[in-house]
Amino acid sequence: MVLAGCLDSENFKEFKLVERIQLSHNVAKFKFALPTPSSVLGLPIGQHISCRGKDALGEDVIKPYTPTTLDSDVGYFELVIKMYPQGRMSHFFRELRVGDYMSVKGPKGRFKYQPGEVKAFGMLAGGSGITPMFQVARAILENPKDKTNVHLIYANVTFEDILLKEELDSLASNYPGRFKVYYVLNQPPEEWNGGVGFVSKEMIQEHLPAPASDIRILRCGPPPMNKAMAAHLEALEYAPEMQFQF
Repeated sequence: MVLAGCLDSENFKEFKLVERIQLSHNVAKFKFALPTPSSVLGLPIGQHISCRGKDALGEDVIKPYTPTTLDSDVGYFELVIKMYPQGRMSHFFRELRVGDYMSVKGPKGRFKYQPGEVKAFGMLAGGSGITPMFQVARAILENPKDKTNVHLIYANVTFEDILLKEELDSLASNYPGRFKVYYVLNQPPEEWNGGVGFVSKEMIQEHLPAPASDIRILRCGPPPMNKAMAAHLEALEYAPEMQFQF
């Protein structure tokens, strides 16, 4: 039985904030209720939603976000949001309180996925770009019929900037043969066994699947990182059709 989703791709719909958990000084997890406890959001894997809020001047802002929940999570959806000092939508999330509503429209996105269409995904994520990767990885690993392997390189400035670290580490321990994560930090702490600096060609060679017709490399990060990764992948002879950028 396929449950109809709650989203409307043409019109914004209101969803109520039922829980807000501060994860660090500038990151929080927002849990929104769906109309009934058995409702599903109805978001295809790897797609996102458009969220609308008001900035500090009271003007409308619309930004895309990828929930960290799946349609197997019924009755609610969650967003993990990093709030930037100058961000217009960050202002809206900073002010958002339990009981408030947010306008959402979707699904949006070009990514299409059928279980088993590739043997492995390589993922290059930076900062908040982890959310679509986490959603795709979770959907693959939690589907007993899907045998795809997932290799993730996740880059941040400091250890504190790593989003969803607990969740990623638990995927790695629950699916040891199938999910691997390699963290890269620009400014690592003294005790650190991950990568240091920017993501290099060597890191990609070591931690992601080699170029082949049955693999796909997904990219999502700040524009300078996406550009650098595209250049690395081209130098390593990953064909354009082996790559997808969120």
